[in-house]
Amino acid sequence: MIYKKLRLVLGDQLNAQHSWYKQKNEDTLYLIAELKQEAVYTTHHIQKIVAFFCAMEQFAIGLEKAGYNVLHLTLDDTATYPDLPSLLMDIISQYKITCFEYQLPDEHRLREQLYNFCQSTEIHSHAFESEHFFLRDDELYQFFKAGKSHRLENFYRKMRKQFHILMNDDEPLGGKWNYDAANRNKLKNDDLAEIPMPMVFDNNIKHIVHRLNKHKIKSIGTIGSALLWPVTRSQANELLIFFCQVCLKHFGTFQDAMTGKLVHLDQDSGWSLYHSRIAFALNTKMLSPDHVIQTAIYYYERSEGEISIAQIEGFVRQIIGWREFVRGIYWANMPNYATLNFLNAKNSLPNWFWNGDTKMHCLAHAISQSLNFSYAHHIQRLMVTGNFCLIAGIDPDQVEQWYLGIYIDAIEWVEMPNTRGMSLFADGGLLATKPYAASGNYTKKMSDYCSSCQYQVNETITENACPLNALYWHFMHTHSERFATNPRTKMVYANWYRKDETQQNAILAKAASILKKLDAL
Repeated sequence: MIYKKLRLVLGDQLNAQHSWYKQKNEDTLYLIAELKQEAVYTTHHIQKIVAFFCAMEQFAIGLEKAGYNVLHLTLDDTATYPDLPSLLMDIISQYKITCFEYQLPDEHRLREQLYNFCQSTEIHSHAFESEHFFLRDDELYQFFKAGKSHRLENFYRKMRKQFHILMNDDEPLGGKWNYDAANRNKLKNDDLAEIPMPMVFDNNIKHIVHRLNKHKIKSIGTIGSALLWPVTRSQANELLIFFCQVCLKHFGTFQDAMTGKLVHLDQDSGWSLYHSRIAFALNTKMLSPDHVIQTAIYYYERSEGEISIAQIEGFVRQIIGWREFVRGIYWANMPNYATLNFLNAKNSLPNWFWNGDTKMHCLAHAISQSLNFSYAHHIQRLMVTGNFCLIAGIDPDQVEQWYLGIYIDAIEWVEMPNTRGMSLFADGGLLATKPYAASGNYTKKMSDYCSSCQYQVNETITENACPLNALYWHFMHTHSERFATNPRTKMVYANWYRKDETQQNAILAKAASILKKLDAL
């Protein structure tokens, strides 16, 4: 068969609502391909690779059933190709293609790769918008400037107004823009029994796991005989509706909470809590952010008060606020953003990040959960693993590769600003107003981890003291020239300077000993 036009569909472009699919053309071939370059550019969690490949397979099947011409290639078919351009060259030659089209990738490396490929080929080529985000690519630069600090709250309010979401004319619904202060509750013992079991799926992925093993694709984490994540638009919608019907009413209240008390089943409710877990479906574009927000608002408006304004606002802020915001930070500052290390952090990531084998209960739980489910919620990422890496001075490149690999929803455009900017302050404040550093007291406040930890959260310099405490003060002391005058951290330094020199030296010595043996914690 000879086709005139080749359209490339990447693994995170599974958007059946794209204008590409408004009409069928017999001369157009859609290419969906598993590629080794995508499986090995970092060491991924096995559930992440499997989920992408499975979703791509299901999208290809759906397109074929709808009457489109689809070429779905597995690793068996593409193993001999060193990269995407070499595959494209062969397909173009094999099918006598005269026009190549693609949707703009969301990752800088892929966008550069495809741009360079199109510059090198003689056939006509054209790049399309992904038609997924609220802001088009060309609109981002109206909001974001390279090397300039930006703040979420200002951006978020502009987005609410522009797209008229949760608005009452020109004023925010409920009278306030942000209800974050009402969304920081810790789970009490009585709350644990009410946490719903998460909705999971039973997707057959044995053939994909077999392919990964056959082609010796290195991975981390574990996977069972079936995949629990959604791999079709239909499944993704089921998960979204489950969230709206069951979890949304408590999402905001407990969105920062953490618990380790429910780890007694392979699929306990503690790993999911009241979170939506739709980020993978969103980032692969099986769901659109507009559809997600409108669905959640639909259930909010019909809940007869069961879902409060604080719950829906907190959820909407994650989608139209934070998600669009980090994308803007990413594209305004790439490729330089990937090299930033403002705090000059150089320590190596401890070995236990790959197996969860640490005596610190908070980190053991968050990492083990991540290895088991390829998932942790935003506070586990920011204030447990992220906080440790920040105050221990871990090299941002190493931390970034870990986050990029271990989480099912981690695609560079969203992962990098969250890691390098929010968690590590390596961008020097382009994204955040302060480093999100914390002692063990934050973990105690927002979780039950400390009650069953071998370390003592209320101790700082004793043998069994929580390592986070000394590391926190060491971090703040080390970077006092940068942060002592920051309005958001001045109070911390007032507390530090109230300690006498003997206390300070003892804390710094304790931190120094911890930093020498991070692998042994």
